Amino acid sequence: MTTAPTPHYFPIPIDTADIDFMGHVNNASYLKWVQAAVISHWQRLAPADAVAAHAWVALKHEITYRKPAFLDDVVIATVLLEEVQGARAFYETIIKRGEDVLAEVKSSWCCLDATTLRPARLARDVVDRFFPKD
Repeated sequence: MTTAPTPHYFPIPIDTADIDFMGHVNNASYLKWVQAAVISHWQRLAPADAVAAHAWVALKHEITYRKPAFLDDVVIATVLLEEVQGARAFYETIIKRGEDVLAEVKSSWCCLDATTLRPARLARDVVDRFFPKD
């Protein structure tokens, strides 16, 4: 039986503060978007008690920029949880305007116990929510 990650589609509002001196979205805004999209994915699929009991911190983001985004663009991030290893989660996020890929992001995150702020493994039943059986 194969498991595939459940994609999460996250609409990205572009604010005037995202626009740089060249008239397009500043590269730093993509990091802000990825963080919001990944956290939204977690909050959508994880049970409420797991969301309350855990926090996430980013360990690494690797962003490949493909095309610029502009103020009036309609932009969507597609988030996929690729793998969970212990307290670490590995994500891929694709940011698109229509069919145009604007950026591809590989990121790793550490799950923390929300009380102790120490790394925490997720229960198997929580992880399984992100990888439904075919």
